[in-house]
Amino acid sequence: MWQARFLRRIDFRLFFIITLLMGISLVTISSYSSDFLLESGDTGFMTPMVKSQCKWFLIGWGIFFLFAGFDYNKLREYAWLIYAISLFALIGLFFTDPIQRVHRWYRLPFVHFNVQPSEYAKLAVIIAMSWFLERKANASRALSTTFGALLIAGVPFLLILKQPDLGTALVLFPMTLVMCYFGDLHPFVIKTLIFVGLCALTIVFVIFSGLVSHEEARPYARVFLKEYQYERLNPNTHHQKAACMAIAVGGMDGTGWKNSEYARGGSLPAPYTDSVFPAFGEEFGFLGLIFLLVLFYALIYCSFQVTAVAKDPFGRLLAAGIAIFLAVHVLVNIGMMCGLLPITGVPLVLVSYGGSSVISTMIAIGILQSIYSRRFMF
Repeated sequence: MWQARFLRRIDFRLFFIITLLMGISLVTISSYSSDFLLESGDTGFMTPMVKSQCKWFLIGWGIFFLFAGFDYNKLREYAWLIYAISLFALIGLFFTDPIQRVHRWYRLPFVHFNVQPSEYAKLAVIIAMSWFLERKANASRALSTTFGALLIAGVPFLLILKQPDLGTALVLFPMTLVMCYFGDLHPFVIKTLIFVGLCALTIVFVIFSGLVSHEEARPYARVFLKEYQYERLNPNTHHQKAACMAIAVGGMDGTGWKNSEYARGGSLPAPYTDSVFPAFGEEFGFLGLIFLLVLFYALIYCSFQVTAVAKDPFGRLLAAGIAIFLAVHVLVNIGMMCGLLPITGVPLVLVSYGGSSVISTMIAIGILQSIYSRRFMF
């Protein structure tokens, strides 16, 4: 089941990419979390949040090697068990006390750690859909196959949306679309999903570009959206403006590490979690952001390469789902921070502070490497 010899066949370019992304994460977290320690005079690099993130990075590397050496084909046998556990975890949230007025986390006693099941549910959906679509390969265009695939993605989508967590729920949509495409579902289904996605993006573009003001669109949007849901489409929130301002203040080469005045002054919400991109941009400027984007491009490129070399349909579907999982997180987070998309709380993979995001991402990349290292086996 787990064989160390396959670790010699993984894509070692990823070690360099992941290490640099983790380094950027620690540098940014150290800069902005040190503000809380000024009274004690402790402004060193290893703040409590940096230590916590280092802990999750170390655990993440261990999990990466565990899944990289693990035969991904075994996931077929556990696909429905993994999916069922993720559904029970999502349902169980509604029977716990809310944290920050939402049902997104389990608070684990004694270890002082909150677990966010929705981060792992996305991977569970990818695994379950890969198994299902491979099994239905000979009847991929049947109505029952379409219904089953959409049901697998739809149930977690609704549960996550109910928490409420719109950002995480919407990540499931492009994942489902891409996997349906690779699963060779009926073209009408693919075209319908694309049409729905383009309609949603068009509405967002029209509002965020200023072609139609937020208030002018309100009467029409309120027909199918609740008030709080529509307010997420407001391009003039403080968070949206602050993120764009932080990037602008950074200029070409930034203000320098720990020399930020705008974001470190408290004007930018969540500078080391959701807003880590503009926070990093203020200190390291446009050139720093370009470097960060190149790293993400390399990570996503290597992920899609695995899709091309996978030796079987299950591996190809699994790799495609994980590659789009990584790509959507990057595109949505950066789009939010650049004022192109509504802010919905999607983390920037391997850079935003948080254990659940780090662990789920390293599991995903570990599975990718399991597929990659077994690409020549027949």
